[in-house]
Formats: sequence, structure tokens, C-alpha cells
Amino acid sequence: MAAITSDFSEAPVLPKWIVPVLLLAFAYGVVPLIGSSYLFEAILLPFLALSLAGVGLNILTGYAGQVSLGSAAFMAAGAFAAYNFNLRVEGLPLIGSIFLAGIVAAAIGIVFGLPSLRLKGFYLAVSTLAAQFFVQWALTKFSWFSNDSASGVIDAPKLSISGFAFDGAVGRYLFALTIVSVLTFLAYRLVSSQTGRNFIAIRDNETAARIIGIPVLKTKLLAFAISSFIIGVAGVIWAFAYLRTVEPDGFDLDRSFQILFIIIIGGLASIRGAFFGAALIVVFPLGLSRLGGFLLGDVFDSGVLDMSQRIVLGALIILFLILEPDGLVALWDRVRRRLLFAWQST
Repeated sequence: MAAITSDFSEAPVLPKWIVPVLLLAFAYGVVPLIGSSYLFEAILLPFLALSLAGVGLNILTGYAGQVSLGSAAFMAAGAFAAYNFNLRVEGLPLIGSIFLAGIVAAAIGIVFGLPSLRLKGFYLAVSTLAAQFFVQWALTKFSWFSNDSASGVIDAPKLSISGFAFDGAVGRYLFALTIVSVLTFLAYRLVSSQTGRNFIAIRDNETAARIIGIPVLKTKLLAFAISSFIIGVAGVIWAFAYLRTVEPDGFDLDRSFQILFIIIIGGLASIRGAFFGAALIVVFPLGLSRLGGFLLGDVFDSGVLDMSQRIVLGALIILFLILEPDGLVALWDRVRRRLLFAWQST
């Protein structure tokens, strides 16, 4: 047994950057060549947008321990802000509109994060819910945000950077992939820094964090700002690259819960967990629809699909909270270690 343990401990460990680089090489070099329009439109684009939203919420909830139910509001703020900056500020490049949209979402996040200075847990979650209702009400009430559109639904602008147009499903996929890759890398660097350690210290014990000199109030608001910025940019991707329309109904309360489910299922306090959770949330309804149609035929309509999806997702969340609180990412790591151990034992 000792010999096996020794062999296992001497197993070659790849640098952490190898896997992300290989995945990005595959995503940029192979997927655009072999992927179908359905793959991009129905799977990869929503996956990328929701993954980025999950990364943003995980910084706030997973790392800093501040519960939020207003993620869709910050997505909506980012999407509508980017649309209006692009429409009303002449000569402003698209990247500038997206960055400023993130700043607007961050500012709104700070405002609705102020209750975190006194509230915790369930009470904080309820207070962030106010952001969801207020932002959706404001976008519906004031037609200026939607350029006085009678329906409130507006077409997203053309995706173009420095004269290069990201046309078609592949172009929009590459546009979304680039933004998600850059912000995910920056988020990883953030949570690995002293700021990330401050987030974790506040999450684990706010009193102890204050005693050792961490500025608790400032750090909480910083977490809300960074999280809302990332989620706001995710809203731009959701509206501009995926839906191709901007409308308040695309950012309802169900979307906020969907993003929360992503980080619970994927794994709290894990950047990878956001991608694991988003993959399940995006692929699961498609698989359930195919399976239900195969087993039940025409009986399994859209209404039955929606209800079945809610029931099964609810059951999965309960099971994960009981059996695997650390989510899919912990399950994946455990399976990977066992496979490596089995390989080393042969």
C-alpha cells in the first residue's frame, strides 16, 4: 500500500495553465470548423453567457459570502446600457459601450449592495431581490431605455470591432468566447490575489476579518461592484450575441434563480464550477426534451417539458446540497483523482 501511495504521489502534475490553454485552442481552432449552426445558437452562446454570469455571481456569493437574487437585473442593466451607449454616443466603439455598460451595472450593484453593510443571509437575499423588481420596472416604465419602441423589444446592434464584423453564428461565438475568456482570466487572478483572500475571510468569519484589519464594508461593496460588472457584461453577450434582441422580459426573476442554480450545482467558490453548472443548465433541457419526446411522444409538449425541468432541477439541487455540497467541480476532481490512482496502480 505504501508503495502504491508513493507511486501516486510521484505522478506527474501538469501546470495549471495547460488545460485552459488546450481548451481555448480547441474552442478557437476546432469548434468553428466542425460546429453546426444549432451547436452555436442553441448551446454554446447561451453556455458562454450564463457561464460568465455564474463567474460573476460566484465572486459575490461563493467567495465573499453575500447572497444575491438580483443577477438578472444586473444583466438587464448591462444589456440596456450597452445598447444606449452604442445608440446615443457617436463614435464610441462597441468595446467602449460594453465596458461602460459594465460600469453602470457595477454602480447599480453598489447601490443595492449597501444593505449588506447591515444585513446578512436571508435578509440580504430579500433586499437584493428589490434590484430585480426595480430594474425590470424601470426598463418597462420608461420607454427612453428602449428607444421609444412600442413593444419594448429592440434589435441588438451589429457586432463590429475596429472594422471587423462578427457576422453569423460563428462570428458571434468567437466574439462571446473572447470576452468570456478575458474576464474569466481576470476573475481567476482576482480570487487568487489578496483581494480574493479578503473575500474568503469575510465569508468565513466577518468579525475575525475585521479584527485582522480587513476593511469589511469596503470589501463587501467591492465584491458587489466586481460581480455586477461581470454579470452586466454577461447580459450584453446574452442580448447582443445570443438573443440578438434587448428586452426586459429576457431578464426576469427566473433568470436570477437560474444563475444561482448554476453556481450551486457547479460549485461555490470555484471559477470552474460556473462552467460546469452552466453546461448542465444549458444541455439538460435539450436532453430532457429529446428523452421525453422519445418516451412519451406528443404528450411531452413544452408545458410538460418546463414543469419536468423545474422538478428535476429542484431535485438535483437538493441532492447536491446533501450529497455533494461542493458541486460538480468537486465530483469531477474526485473522479479524476480516482482514475489517476487506478492508472498509477496498474
